[in-house]
Amino acid sequence: MTPPDRDANPLWLEAEVMRRIGYRTIDMLIDGLADPAKRPPLRVASPSEMRDRVHGVAPAEGQDYDAILAELEEHVLPFAAHWGHPGCFAFIPGAGTFPGALGDLIAAAWNIDSGYWTWGSGPSHIELIVLDWFKEWIGYPPTAAGVLVGGGSAANLTALACAREALAGPMSDDLIAYCSDQAHSSIARAARALGFRPDQVRVLPTDERFRLRPDALAATMAADVTAGRRPLFVTAAAGSTNTGAVDPFAEIAEIAGEHGAWLHIDGAYGGFAALTERGSAALAGIKLADSVTLDPHKWLYQPFECGCLMVRDGRLLDEAFVITPDYLKEAHVGDLEVNFSDRSFQLTRTTRALKLWVSLKYFGVDAFREAIDRALDLARLAERLVSESRQLELLVPTSLGITCFRRRFEGVGDEEQLAQLNAKLVKGLEESGVGLVSSTRLRGRFAIRLCVLNHTTSAADVERVLRWLESAEISPAAAVDGVVDSVRERHPIAAAVRLERDRVDAAALRAMPFFAPLDDGQLDRVAGSARVIAVNPGEAIVRRWDAARDFYVIAHGRADVRDDTERVGVLGPGDFFGELAAIDWGASYGYPRLASVIATSPLTAVVLSSDVLNALMRDVPSVAQRVRAAVRERLPRC
Repeated sequence: MTPPDRDANPLWLEAEVMRRIGYRTIDMLIDGLADPAKRPPLRVASPSEMRDRVHGVAPAEGQDYDAILAELEEHVLPFAAHWGHPGCFAFIPGAGTFPGALGDLIAAAWNIDSGYWTWGSGPSHIELIVLDWFKEWIGYPPTAAGVLVGGGSAANLTALACAREALAGPMSDDLIAYCSDQAHSSIARAARALGFRPDQVRVLPTDERFRLRPDALAATMAADVTAGRRPLFVTAAAGSTNTGAVDPFAEIAEIAGEHGAWLHIDGAYGGFAALTERGSAALAGIKLADSVTLDPHKWLYQPFECGCLMVRDGRLLDEAFVITPDYLKEAHVGDLEVNFSDRSFQLTRTTRALKLWVSLKYFGVDAFREAIDRALDLARLAERLVSESRQLELLVPTSLGITCFRRRFEGVGDEEQLAQLNAKLVKGLEESGVGLVSSTRLRGRFAIRLCVLNHTTSAADVERVLRWLESAEISPAAAVDGVVDSVRERHPIAAAVRLERDRVDAAALRAMPFFAPLDDGQLDRVAGSARVIAVNPGEAIVRRWDAARDFYVIAHGRADVRDDTERVGVLGPGDFFGELAAIDWGASYGYPRLASVIATSPLTAVVLSSDVLNALMRDVPSVAQRVRAAVRERLPRC
């Protein structure tokens, strides 16, 4: 049979044409990849600039391929993050491997669909081989099963769906999921997508190393059981995105097991550190999880995108997703074949296994171990350089390649001003082209976050970026522009304000210091949604581990703040509480109550919903600063 010609098939290309444009493409790619530092780690264009550079009208007739490549090289590819740059330490960078990219090219050119064994038995077999490697690396039994997905977010969603189907079936109002305040935002997205309401997710506090506190988990789960709720799903981190923290798996597994809850470990960032001796020690206990998320496009150096979910009892993964409509019955050949569409949300799916198999076969596993170990060494170098610096301040010990720190400025002690100065450093480094870092907040404190992951990075790259951050000229006065000045108190103390029960007057609110920065429109909106409560001495306003999320400002009266055993604080007129539970951690989920508040005298308080407080913090910077300052002070004590 002869191949179709151009006249018969307008999309057909002759072999020689494919070779020519294929070679031209490969040459272009190699020119860009041969020197990872040749282009800056980030170059951003505005939407208007991109519209000027690349016009959006679809061409009626074909164009010359060389001209298309030239347009890509000049107007498109320069305006994308260069995640493989040796000085890229922002977010979670990713330096892929060229054999892995070729694996993706093979999969795309062959147009493989590995959703069903019938349609892709060869690629499906390769995926099973790769998943068997992963089982061994994390200590899972042979009966475990897995699936390659788009990334950690898709894997976490798949895990929660699998857990709910295995333990509960359809969605129910009494099901509760638990995670720490350092959990990845995809946990919140997964819960929201699967129908978990705001009161069905508990966001729990962490310890001084930003690890999930087992005592908080145990107490919260016990309170939920007492209230007739059902603990379903606990997420622990094998390398949190913020700090690289590793949660105490053995303790968490024991607590989850006592309540019959599913333990999921999100190892999207740090899971593959298990390949190294140090990483394996740090991740001890990962095999206890009912499911584990892994991301080969992070510490296994694969091109985006490639994630993985592993489930210890593999049959549960299949049972959670198998649906066979009449139009797909021919695709099912027998019970022994694996259909990967029966293990996740995707039906049609490319094979992500080829790039893994090709690159791991080409380099060997030891080469990847060495690359991970090298990244861990460089992160320790960063920690040492920060600790030895007179200008830089280490905020938390380095963990799994992530170092969080900030620069100190003489005479500057205000947290918000420090945040703005350090934010200017982060932006200045981006504009310099020397490197790229990102930022986060750790209990309200702004932190520069340096993540060493790339196999292209050397000690010189780490030193160069830290020297720049340490020595760049940033004037403390430059930060003042963005600081909202504190409002001077012109009003009587809150104790002098009388509020009518269940009715709030805007003028009365204005007399309270917390609401003083609001303009008339904002005050009217708050007054329309707030309410007032009156509480007798000895009455609990909130109880520790409850799920309610209201925010309180005391008008008059006093109250004790208590943990389970002792008084930890005293509140009076003008003070507020409930901010930890009310602040939106993500997707409307937040902390449970982390302390009890008991009235010690007749007490009146204005009550705001969490939605109103979060809106106020967005609209009124001085309110946000005051609340964040309270979080910085109170959260470590909870």
